[in-house]
Order: sequence, then structure tokens, then C-alpha cells
Amino acid sequence: MNSFASGPKRNYYGKGDVIVYRLCRDGRSDPVFGANVKLLIYGDAFWQTYTTGDNTGLVATDSMKNFIQRETMNFPGSNLESYCQFLAETFLNKYAQAEGAQVSATQIPYDALPGSEVAFAPAGPACATAVVELIRDGATLRTAELRSGIRGFRLLRLKGSAFAGFVRDEYTTLPDIKDRPLHMWLDLDWTYLNTSAAFSNGAVTKRVRAIVQDVFAGFESGSIQEIIYQIGQKMLADIPAIAEIRLEANNRTWDTIAEQGLSVGVYTDARPPYGCLGLTLTRG
Repeated sequence: MNSFASGPKRNYYGKGDVIVYRLCRDGRSDPVFGANVKLLIYGDAFWQTYTTGDNTGLVATDSMKNFIQRETMNFPGSNLESYCQFLAETFLNKYAQAEGAQVSATQIPYDALPGSEVAFAPAGPACATAVVELIRDGATLRTAELRSGIRGFRLLRLKGSAFAGFVRDEYTTLPDIKDRPLHMWLDLDWTYLNTSAAFSNGAVTKRVRAIVQDVFAGFESGSIQEIIYQIGQKMLADIPAIAEIRLEANNRTWDTIAEQGLSVGVYTDARPPYGCLGLTLTRG
């Protein structure tokens, strides 16, 4: 189910998994811009489609797909926040019957091959995300939500991670672990004290990425909860523009096949189920 920062909606609809790549072959600093986009709109003008099947005023979701892909040519920037803002504004300015629009996008990253300006390969798996919701406020458009994020971190630490001292009862089979190889997945997103700070041409996202990697590499932890708390606190301390952070980690620590003490081990991918750990930190 989709949710909206402006509140629950009686009805909404749109188009998801719209893939678009913009390639600039004229020597710009952003030659490859790729995104997976979802556009959702809502308003009373679309209610009759649900109740009577009358599609008067309805913008077909196929038209939404075409709108996203074709308007990408007219987008002058290269960061997701500006892209989502551009699509939402352009759509609402064209279709007055829509009361609001939420545009979310996930980066499809490509990096140049070493020493080349014309050859690229997929990057990741961590990729930037953004969500923008605009609503009509009289004759103007008001921002109901602007949120940035990074999804898909895959982080491996060989040692310096413990998990011990937890509740023990008849359901407990896990031993205390003083030093384990830790494989952790992480998604996080954040909002801004002032929405203008989101349009940093990717500088905030770049700094967040560095903080996640630095904290994970340098902090010896007693739990994954402690790791994501330290990441969130570091983000608040280092990036004054951030208002709130949401983090969700998965414990994907590999299953052990064989170990020779703490020096050498052989492992395989963890079986489901997995541990899921969430945290929200707010400046204040």
C-alpha cells in the first residue's frame, strides 16, 4: 500500500516501474542518468471512474508513462530530488484536475570504466532514492513531502561485531557471540529542515554514503541496533540540513559451513528468516 505525507487518500492511481535512461554524449559531467520512477496522483475528479466507470478527465496510466519518459529530455539536472520535483510540477501544471502528485524515483547507477569517458558499467548495489509530493494550495503548488534516501547497502565486516547478553528462556537457541563476521543490509532515508537543502546536486547523498561506510568500518558494536544508531547520530552531527532519519537494517549474516578458530571460515548465504531492525532519529 502506498502512503502520502499529506494524509490518507480516498483514491489514487498512477504508473510504477517506469524505466528511463538519459544519455548525454556531449562531454557533460553527468553522461548517464538512469531512474526507475513511480507517479501517483489523486483528486475528486477521478472518483467517478471508481463509482461509475466514467473516465472523463482521467489521465491514462500509459500516458503517465509516456509523460515521464518524454519529459526526461526536458529535465536540465542530474539529481533525483530535482527530477522528482520537475516531474510533479510539470504534471500538475498540465493537468488541473489532479489535486496532488507524488513522484518517487530510484537511481539506476552507472559508473565510467577506469580511464574511459565513453564506456560504463552498472554500479551499486546501493542507489539513491527520492520522493516528492506536491499538492495544490490555491493557485500555487505546495511541497507536502521531500525525502531523500539510499537503498541497497550490502556491508560485510570480518570482525569487531558481537551479540550477547540478550534474554534467555525456553525459546533461545542462539549462543552469545563475542566476535562474528557480520553481513548487514541497510536502507535509509531522511528529510530536511528546509526543503531547499535537498537540491544540493547530490552532495548530501554523497556525504551520507560516506558516513555509513565510515561508521560501519570503524565502529566495533554489540548489536546491529547500535551500528544504525551510531550512523544516525553521525548524520545528524555532520549534516545540519537533515531533520529526521529513518534507518532499517537486515541481519543477513552468512551461515557457517566450517571455521578454524577465529582465523579462517567458510560460509554460505543466510537462509530466511532474517532479523529486521528499524530506527527513527529526529533533530531536537
